[in-house]
Amino acid sequence: MIYELRIYNCVPGRMPALLKRFETVTLDFFKKHGIRQAGFWTTLVGESNQNLFYLLAWESLAEREKKWNAFASDPDWIAKRAESERDGPIVATLSTQFLEPTAFSAVK
Repeated sequence: MIYELRIYNCVPGRMPALLKRFETVTLDFFKKHGIRQAGFWTTLVGESNQNLFYLLAWESLAEREKKWNAFASDPDWIAKRAESERDGPIVATLSTQFLEPTAFSAVK
């Protein structure tokens, strides 16, 4: 299993809009395209409370490429994303890393 760590740094004041978009829109599109999430987190204590962290679980990078490209090019998703940004951008920056569990990891 490969995990994709995605970190969204929100435009100040736009975290509620990002959380709402995931909860009411994005997760439905993930399900439609067979994208498995392994968890979502916000910062309780730390550098910034404007970050959303989440993990996606993939069998392989090839699976990720196929499913993510289908999701990203879905015209309904593109329209819903644009609608959610009607009041301005939500995400200032995005970071992505692909993680591989170690032999001793509790998560495999």
